[in-house]
Amino acid sequence: MSVFGEVPEGYRSGFACFVGRPNAGKSTLTNALVGSKVVITSSRPQTTRTVVRGIVHRPDAQLVLVDTPGLHRPRTLLGERLNDLVRATWSEVDVVCCCFPADQEIGPGDAFLAGEVAKVRGTVFVALATKTDLVDGERLARHLMAIDALGRELGLDWAEIVPVSAVSGDQVGLLADLLVARMPEGPPLYPEGDLTDAPEEVLVADLVREAALEGVRDELPHSIAVVVEEMIPREGRPEDRPLLDVHASLYVERDSQKGIVIGHRGSRLRDVGSAARSQIEALLGTPVHLQLHVKVAKDWQRDPRQLRKLGF
Repeated sequence: MSVFGEVPEGYRSGFACFVGRPNAGKSTLTNALVGSKVVITSSRPQTTRTVVRGIVHRPDAQLVLVDTPGLHRPRTLLGERLNDLVRATWSEVDVVCCCFPADQEIGPGDAFLAGEVAKVRGTVFVALATKTDLVDGERLARHLMAIDALGRELGLDWAEIVPVSAVSGDQVGLLADLLVARMPEGPPLYPEGDLTDAPEEVLVADLVREAALEGVRDELPHSIAVVVEEMIPREGRPEDRPLLDVHASLYVERDSQKGIVIGHRGSRLRDVGSAARSQIEALLGTPVHLQLHVKVAKDWQRDPRQLRKLGF
C-alpha cells in the first residue's frame, strides 16, 4: 500500500528528461504530455532557466518529466551554471530523451549534445525528432536516418527513435507509452492532481519572463531575469471576490535594455503585465493585481554575487 493509496499491480513510476539545443521544442513537448502549461515556451532560445518537473498521471503509471535548459557552448558564468544543471539532471533520471528538431539539419550543436550525453552511464537514451508538423515525409525520413547515423558514430545506442509533434499532438501518446514502458515498477512519487513540483513563485516569475521575451530584440532574452518579491492576498476583500497582489522585478543588464523593456511611455511594460496577468490568473485560478518594476543589475550574468541573488 502506497502513501497515496492502492497501487495497481505492475504500476510504474520514474523520471525522464528532455535535452537538446536551445529552442528544440523541449518545453512545448513537456506541456503536451502533462496536458497543462507547467513550463514556459518562447520562440526565443534559452527560455528555460530552471529544472521544472511536469507530472503525467495515468492509471498504470506516473511519469515525471524533468525540463532542462538547452545545452549550449557557454559565454557567461550563467551559461556554465545552466550547463552544469543539465549534466547533473542526466545522471539522475531513468530515461534521457534527446530532441532533434525536424525542421533543422543535424549540425555541430547536435553532435556536441549527443557526445556529452554519450558520457552518461546507466541511463536509457531515446532520440526524438521534434516539430514534425513543420516538414514533409521525405525530409522527416532523411532526418531520422541522420539521427540514427549520429548515434552509431558516437556509440550511442538509441533505445527508440521517435518522430513527434507537440503542436499537432502527433505521436505524443505513443511517446508517453514508450517512456512508461522504460520506467521501473514502483508506487507514485507525487499525489494525484499535482502537475509540477515547482513553487508558485517560480512559475509566476517564469510567466512574467515569458511575456517579457515576446517581441523584444534578439539580444535581450539572455539578459532578462525575473524575481517575484511577494505574493499576498489583498486584505479586506470578501471571500467570493479575492485578489492576489503580486509584485515582481524584471532585471536587465544595461540602462538601454531597461528602455526596451519599458517601451515608449511604458507601453511595452503594460503589454507585458497584461499578458502575464492573464496567464498567472489561469495558473492560480484567482484574480491578480500584478505590479512590475524594471531594474538594472549590471552584467549580472557574469557576477557570482548577483547570480545568487537572482536564484542561479
